[in-house]
Formats: sequence, structure tokens, C-alpha cells
Amino acid sequence: MDMNENKQRFIELYNRYITREGADKLLDYMLTKSDFFIAPASTRFHGSYPGGLLEHSLNVYDCLKHFMDDPFTKEKFALSCSEETLAIISLLHDLCKMNFYKESFRNVKDDNGVWQKVPTYVVEDTLPYGHGEKSVYIISGFMKLTRQEAFAIRYHMGFSGEENKTTIGNALHMYPLSLALNIADMEASTFIEK
Repeated sequence: MDMNENKQRFIELYNRYITREGADKLLDYMLTKSDFFIAPASTRFHGSYPGGLLEHSLNVYDCLKHFMDDPFTKEKFALSCSEETLAIISLLHDLCKMNFYKESFRNVKDDNGVWQKVPTYVVEDTLPYGHGEKSVYIISGFMKLTRQEAFAIRYHMGFSGEENKTTIGNALHMYPLSLALNIADMEASTFIEK
């Protein structure tokens, strides 16, 4: 899908499933005061191109939806959530990356050993509030999250951070939807967005 089709799909999923008070204001903010729909998902890795963040968010939604709809997940893990919760945690887990990357240039050698300027992205963090916690903070400014949703978004990076591993383990154990979102995030960024 191209960026316009992704944007249309995102808005359709958002409006269909995310209906709580303040959701409309958050979507308006994303559309009018952020670069969410054109931002990259990273500087040099998965989704490091215009619209990469939007595409990644949709990929995480699809991966999480597939996982949560799987009979094995339902039977063996007794894991479930509402369609609204699924949409919130997957589509909005990386809002911390809105207005976060800026276009720049870096020097690289071409095949002949000559230095060339190539476009790249750099981080310009004007709200240094962490990763998952920043997404929770942004969302909470517009609409209320359940504790399960807040923990899932906060800990969607799993053990890849540099914080206390016991805290992460406890959070994933207490709120297994956090682990499900972490798996969906890893599936999207590792397998789909190579």
C-alpha cells in the first residue's frame, strides 16, 4: 500500500474502534499538529522512510490482531481484549516518534570511494520522556487509558531497554497484553519491515 492508502486505512480503523472520549481530539492532533502520517519509524533501521511510522503502526495492528484472534492464544493463554484496546495499543504504541525525527544529510562513500551527501534522519527529541512512557503521556493528554493499555504501551519494547529487568518481567507477567504487543512489535519490525 502507498502512504495515502495507509493513512486512509489507519483513520478508518481508528474511527471504527477507538471511540472513547477524547479520541477525536487525539486524531485531530495527529492529523494537524504532528508528522505522524509522514514520519519515519527509525533513523536507519525499520521504516526509515517517509510514512514508515504509519506503516509500522498498521503492521503491528495486523500482527497483534492475528495473535489475539488465534484459537491457541485464546485457549492456552486465556488472553483477550476489546477491539478498542487492540486498536489503541497497536496503532498508538509509538506516538513517541511523532515530531521526533528530522531530515538531514550524512556523508557516505560511493562505489568509487568518493564522499557523497545522502539524505538521512536524525533524532531531535523536544520531549525527552523515554519511549513507551512518552507514548502513554501523549495519549493520556487526550483520552483515558486503562491500566492494561498503559502498561502494554509502556512496556511494548520488552527487555530491549536498559532498565531494571525485574521491573520489566513483573510488568509483562502482571499485564500479559504487554508481552503480546512486544511480540507484535518485534514481528512487524523484524520480519515484515526488513
